[in-house]
Amino acid sequence: MHLELGQIFIKDVQLGKKTQVKEGILFIDKDELLAKLQDERLAFIDLKLAKPGEATRIIPVKDAIEPRVKVEGPGGLFPGFVHTVDTVGSGRTHVLKGACVLTVGQVVGFQEGLIDMSGPGAKYTPFSKTQNIVLVAEPVKGLERHSHEEALRLLGLKAAAYLGAAGRNVKPDKTISYNCPPLPQALQQYPELPKVAYVYMLQSQGLLHDTYLYGLDVKKILPTLIYPTEVMDGAIVSGNCVSACDKNTTYHHLNNPIIYDLLDRHGRDFNFIGVVVTNENVTLTDKERSSNYTAKLVEWLGAEGVVISEEGFGNPDTDLIMSCTKLEKKGIKTVCLTDEYAGRDGASQSLADSSPLVNALVTAGNANEIIMLPPMEKIIGDGSAGVVDVVAGGFAGSLRADGSIRAEIQMIIGATNELGFNKISARML
Repeated sequence: MHLELGQIFIKDVQLGKKTQVKEGILFIDKDELLAKLQDERLAFIDLKLAKPGEATRIIPVKDAIEPRVKVEGPGGLFPGFVHTVDTVGSGRTHVLKGACVLTVGQVVGFQEGLIDMSGPGAKYTPFSKTQNIVLVAEPVKGLERHSHEEALRLLGLKAAAYLGAAGRNVKPDKTISYNCPPLPQALQQYPELPKVAYVYMLQSQGLLHDTYLYGLDVKKILPTLIYPTEVMDGAIVSGNCVSACDKNTTYHHLNNPIIYDLLDRHGRDFNFIGVVVTNENVTLTDKERSSNYTAKLVEWLGAEGVVISEEGFGNPDTDLIMSCTKLEKKGIKTVCLTDEYAGRDGASQSLADSSPLVNALVTAGNANEIIMLPPMEKIIGDGSAGVVDVVAGGFAGSLRADGSIRAEIQMIIGATNELGFNKISARML
């Protein structure tokens, strides 16, 4: 597949009479946008703007989505939700780079998180640096949680598609081309370089721990092969209500740095031959099935090396270690990306599972690390103790009387993201 990404740099977002991109500014017709987002499951929807450097706290955040639009080629953004399930990943897509849609509102699964646009917390999340279009939505009384999650998910995807369309006829500031040939051709490229694959673990471990591939809940799939460029067109969508620090939002999927970096180094350091998508499971039987199938597919590809990234922690650690161990036993060198839950003092066991064969691991940081967040002048969403003290990373008394918060960095969206989309890691001493 050949995909061109045209990046349109957004330096500011403002409300206006017409939704358009002009001289690097995204203007939004608020009334038109909200009219397109009405959902009988949502009693209230509003739009707020949050910009880098402001004394603004956004909580609780459900998802983050980058506005994009398919300009040429088959399919459309977010297949299975906003558009049909035609295969995406080829043609031309325009990206409003620097803009981000955030969905916010009543807690769904007690594992949403926060974004501070300034202060020490801003250093831990990439979304303190984006021009944020924040959709605040409250469900109708008595709405079941899964319907609430679905309503918020569709709200964000529709908004991102609507805003992305404003860039359809705008000349990009930068265009990047990606060429991913069919597998027989890919395997013959660069015979002098090692063949490398990427195993992409997607959160699917239990209720409200959902990720979607072409609109299908990945709990229902066996590991499968996809083109790297399909991810860039929204083939993978987040439906997660899991710990904020290491959840992959839809924005993270669209901008997966592992895929972008592997493509960048393709033909120079190795031959990047493709992506294996796998899920994370609850029962031992399901874990064995998926890890067996993952190892089989990677071996079938003829890969000599693998990068594998986890999403979440605890139970999914077993899926990660199982897959890594089976790949290593097949002689395929494997590097794991994860984060740690090593206790607030950093002295506890970092992962729930381990193996002596897992000897190449990159950490995205310790999610239990405590941070003090100062009070903010503006709260978008609900910053009450009923939210702050109960979301993952918070505890009784996390919200102080002056509006400051003492909590684990687990509460911050993207703080220990296991795709490496953060600024925390570790070094050998």
